[in-house]
Amino acid sequence: MEKSPSIKKTVTPTNLAAFGRARILVVDDDPDMCEFLVTLMTRNGFDAEGLTDSTKAIGALQDGAFHLLILDMLMEGMSGTELLEQIRKMDRDLSVIVVTGYPSIENVITSLKHQAADYVRKPVEPEALLESVKRALARKGLAINQDTELQLEIGQVLRDARKSKMLTLKQLARRSGVSVSQISQIERGVVSASIASLSRLSGALEIELAELFIRR
Repeated sequence: MEKSPSIKKTVTPTNLAAFGRARILVVDDDPDMCEFLVTLMTRNGFDAEGLTDSTKAIGALQDGAFHLLILDMLMEGMSGTELLEQIRKMDRDLSVIVVTGYPSIENVITSLKHQAADYVRKPVEPEALLESVKRALARKGLAINQDTELQLEIGQVLRDARKSKMLTLKQLARRSGVSVSQISQIERGVVSASIASLSRLSGALEIELAELFIRR
């Protein structure tokens, strides 16, 4: 499937203007699906972490201050239904999007009973899930701010330009003098790059600096 980042960081949920990114926890016992969903979220401006062990989800939610949970309903160990019931005993405000490959009336009723923000069928349509996530966060007063959107767009332009020239991160780092880790962060929209860094990168990629700021 796709690739996934990891787990750690502690902040208090608040308006996204303060942190720039909403925190999302993905719980799915299928490693490939979990990885795919985490990657989908991070590539679209969210701070996402994944768990394939549902029994660890309560601890992660207590420690991690997440804004939204993407939850698979059918899992080994602790089912999504059981987990959702436990979550609502400690947190009535967390946004939850239920994902399942085996939809049933019982699951729908359980999801509604425990105030799930949405119910999404597998195979997951990325755009549909992203819209569901954005709606759920908007209802909580959260959204991707304009600075984050611009960072993501700049990162996408740089990544596309690098791949079109068939350059690795290491090769671009040698050409530009910008470190591999910094280029990776810029491409993922995780950091706001300085004009000096963007100028070196655009020069190394033989594109105009202004092209990075053109809204697509």
